[in-house]
Amino acid sequence: MLKFTTSGESHGKGLITIIEGLPSGLAVDEEYINRELARRQKGYGRGGRMQIETDEIEIFAGVRNGKTLGSPISFLIRNRDYENWQDIMNSGACSRINDKVLTRPRPGHADLPGAMKYHHHDMRNVLERASARETASRVAAGAFFKQFLEQFGILIYSYVRSIGSVNVGTMAIQKENVKEFCLQVEDSPVRCPDPGSEGKMIKLIEQAKREGESLGGSFEVGALGVCPGLGSHISWERKLDGQMAAALMSIPAIKAVAIGDGIANAAEFGSRVHDQIHYREEAGLYRDSNRAGGIEGGISNGETVWARAYMKPIPTLYKPLISVNTANWEEEKAQVERSDICAVPAAAVVGEAMLAFVLARAFREQFGGESMEQVEQAYSSYREYLEKVWQWKKI
Repeated sequence: MLKFTTSGESHGKGLITIIEGLPSGLAVDEEYINRELARRQKGYGRGGRMQIETDEIEIFAGVRNGKTLGSPISFLIRNRDYENWQDIMNSGACSRINDKVLTRPRPGHADLPGAMKYHHHDMRNVLERASARETASRVAAGAFFKQFLEQFGILIYSYVRSIGSVNVGTMAIQKENVKEFCLQVEDSPVRCPDPGSEGKMIKLIEQAKREGESLGGSFEVGALGVCPGLGSHISWERKLDGQMAAALMSIPAIKAVAIGDGIANAAEFGSRVHDQIHYREEAGLYRDSNRAGGIEGGISNGETVWARAYMKPIPTLYKPLISVNTANWEEEKAQVERSDICAVPAAAVVGEAMLAFVLARAFREQFGGESMEQVEQAYSSYREYLEKVWQWKKI
């Protein structure tokens, strides 16, 4: 079973991650991983923390001479801001433990329910772990999973679909142009491939900044080249769309997920929703639409796997909402922490990592193997079966 675990606080020494279940012999490009980390730090509307951190991975175990060993992989991402917080966040005695006490929880954040659950009077003990800083670990882990999937022709993309009320709509993405599309997305400060919408999004972020507000939005994330058969209909926890929804919903501030056109489909007649199946000898089985998001019955069907995730505005406001100071039980304005105005572009990068994890895990379950050679043999045999028996000819 492929899995990964993260550990660390936002202003602690760093973030530690352990990955288990990748086969031996997978080539690992550390510069690729660092580029993924840099992508997460970009985006118009990000806060001052991004000027402090320059995230880089330090691999401790599980990789030798640029290839995985099959054993657990562990790595560290250091928090450069820790030098300013070590007397507050040290694991030993902290001489400034009372300097950044949080007793005025932010509505919409984990501060209050987390403190109630874990019996923390200083809600910084919740804030530090609930912070989206943890997603740097996910992006780095996702870079491992992406490199694994790319060996089998699976390419992952994302783009920002909306920020606030500005919506770019759905973009047509094909495997033959996905690399050019991704470059276009990366060139945008809001990761939006439509220049007209990009300008409107930036203006809206500037307005929110002036007014002490924050903004949410939505992004689309997808994977091209996914073969049929990942996931399963036979048990609820094995359904691929269920796993995708859970993974995307786990990203901080994501409050809704649609697999394919799931939300719009709910308002349509069935004849306008389901993707009809066609056949041509030269093309094999194919669809001329993909409203299902590449998944039917919890199983990938050979089309592009895609979903949309919807992010609420960040709960830290520079014009704070009413809260209660639990030190004196008086109503006061919520605490203000250093934060982003809008983090939808960064969330899209995290979404790529989480989709990569779900697909890599399903791929490992389908094809097994302890080495890349064994996985490749199993996948090649399955491809031959699909082409011979089911006329599946997609690359």
